[in-house]
Amino acid sequence: MTVWSYSSINLFKQCPRKYYRLRVSKDIVEEEKEHLIYGNEVHKAAEEYGRDGKPIPKKFQFIKSYLDSLLSIKGDTFFEYKLGLTDELITCDFFDPAVWWRGVADFLCVKANGKEAVLIDYKTGKSSQYADTDQLELLSLAIFKRFPEVQKINAGLLFVVAKDFIEITIQREHEDIFWKKWFPPVKRLEQAYENDVWNASPNFTCRYYCPVIDCEHNGRR
Repeated sequence: MTVWSYSSINLFKQCPRKYYRLRVSKDIVEEEKEHLIYGNEVHKAAEEYGRDGKPIPKKFQFIKSYLDSLLSIKGDTFFEYKLGLTDELITCDFFDPAVWWRGVADFLCVKANGKEAVLIDYKTGKSSQYADTDQLELLSLAIFKRFPEVQKINAGLLFVVAKDFIEITIQREHEDIFWKKWFPPVKRLEQAYENDVWNASPNFTCRYYCPVIDCEHNGRR
């Protein structure tokens, strides 16, 4: 079974060949960028402070006020909460053999009333100009399955460096509409596995950023 996530389906849509080399054949390992390392450190500091009360390292103290605000919400609170779904859209464990989709919620609070939830994804980019709320949609769809009493999710991208907040609201009654958006690209991914066809798709990363150096479209060849 093809297992996918927000990041993997985006990689496939960007370029099937790049997806194949990084996720299937794995003959290329993409160098971890400095900004990704920084982002991971921020996420870890937030998780350990929110979940365990561990002091936030001095260099990340600027996130404390954001986290304290989130922790003040009354309800059941989760940090780095792992979610999984089967291909029948049934909730399952993140590492379940039948898992079809995986996602991790940076911060989730199911409010005390049980009918509403707050979902936050931290972003450490310097700008919110190209903010993408698709990941919030997917996580919300999984949350509806995991918590059947939740009817509305107030979700947001929290840009802790850029000091911006992009908010959306997702209602349970619209979940079928959101799912229809994801089925076509996932179907194409499944067909690529079935047919073992991974055609290159030229895109903005080809010129300077793509690690697949031997591709005919790579600008660094």
